[in-house]
Amino acid sequence: MRHLFYLRACALLLALVVPAVVSAAAPTAYTGQAPVNSQSDDERVGALQTALANVVVAQTGDSGILARPDVAKAVAQAERYVLQYQYKPNSGDDGARLLLIVQFDSVAVDKLLARLGLGAQDDAAALSETPTDAVVWIGGIRDASDYARVVGYLARSNFVRATVPLQARGDSLLVKLSLATDLAHFLDAVVMERTLVVDTSAHADGVDATLVLGH
Repeated sequence: MRHLFYLRACALLLALVVPAVVSAAAPTAYTGQAPVNSQSDDERVGALQTALANVVVAQTGDSGILARPDVAKAVAQAERYVLQYQYKPNSGDDGARLLLIVQFDSVAVDKLLARLGLGAQDDAAALSETPTDAVVWIGGIRDASDYARVVGYLARSNFVRATVPLQARGDSLLVKLSLATDLAHFLDAVVMERTLVVDTSAHADGVDATLVLGH
């Protein structure tokens, strides 16, 4: 009962806090991630490029865009777009010890994409006029720290415009997301960023997707 009460309290806080955070006109930073085995300078150079490549794919919705020579050349200069970065233990199954989390200057990245003819700014404006609603279960929320991670992830996501909690059950929250893209592109970004895991084995009536917080 105490656990259910905690989740309901979190859901109320989510309703009060998250919409105010994600309703901003544009993010100040785009977040990219890359698995690494050390904090060495040499490995970080390649990891920054991987992180920026993930951001470019997330913003364009085209995983094949990296094959373009001009895009690959721009990604190779990832360091010039970095605002800050940090390391954390990697809980993924790719064998790397650490995960490099990088904050890129969103204004500079948008200008880069515009120069490459990818129209990131025009696309964002068009998407904002036709948001997509999706009902999503988010599981694996065990304590306040886990809840803070979910709130932070939704607030930072370039694709989430608003979040409305609908129900709390066990260690899960049922939320309605207003997305600035279609559900498929949002889930692609989730897969790349690895904070949440898409559970393709779970199915429930009226639920568009089931996500689980990675630990």
